[in-house]
Order: sequence, then structure tokens, then C-alpha cells
Amino acid sequence: MTTLHTTGLDGNALQISLDEITRLTAEDPLDAVVVGLPRRLDGSASALTPRIERFATRLRERAGLAVILQDERLSSVEAESRLAAREKNWRVRKEQLDAAAAAVILQDYLDAHPRGIDTDPSHP
Repeated sequence: MTTLHTTGLDGNALQISLDEITRLTAEDPLDAVVVGLPRRLDGSASALTPRIERFATRLRERAGLAVILQDERLSSVEAESRLAAREKNWRVRKEQLDAAAAAVILQDYLDAHPRGIDTDPSHP
């Protein structure tokens, strides 16, 4: 798994994401991209939610792929718990946390859609 390092949503996140999609598509066609959607614990939108939704829309338009928003609540907590079970050094865990949280988000999506990819862009 690759972690993309960007300067943020207002920086180069879109271009870096598009470049990675292009690289991955050259190896094997993609059906969709899953993007974590931040929400508060009660399920309501956070301050970042509309920014991620705009990013997903731009990514969908530019990449020509389905971009699926997946609730990312508690993904970092789950990832930290999984990492702590096998890695005791917190510095090492911290370096791996973003990739592990992304894996949790993707797995949550796959578990919720066992028959395949739901490409409905309105899917939460």
C-alpha cells in the first residue's frame, strides 16, 4: 500500500491523486476510488466534510472513475489498535497509521458491499 503525501486539499492533493490513479490504471484498470469521508461521532458533517465532498467531485470529473465516499469515523482508532497488537514502538506505529487507517476505510467499504463496487456517486 502506498501513502500519498500532499500539501493538502487546497494544495496538490488532486494532482497527486490523479497521478497515482494514472499509475495504477497503467498496471490494472480501476473500477473506482474509495475516499474517506470525515464525520463527527454522531454522524453529522464535520467542518472538513464539504471540502472532501468537493474534492471527490473534482476527482470523479478529472479521473473519469467512480469516487465513493466511505465514512471514516474511528478508522484511525481501529488502525492504531491493530498496529499496537503487533508493533510496540509508537514511533513506528505513527509512521504506519495513515496507511493502516486507509486500509480500515477500504475494508469497511468492501465488507459493506460484498458483491462488488457500488458506483452510485450519491452513496455515502
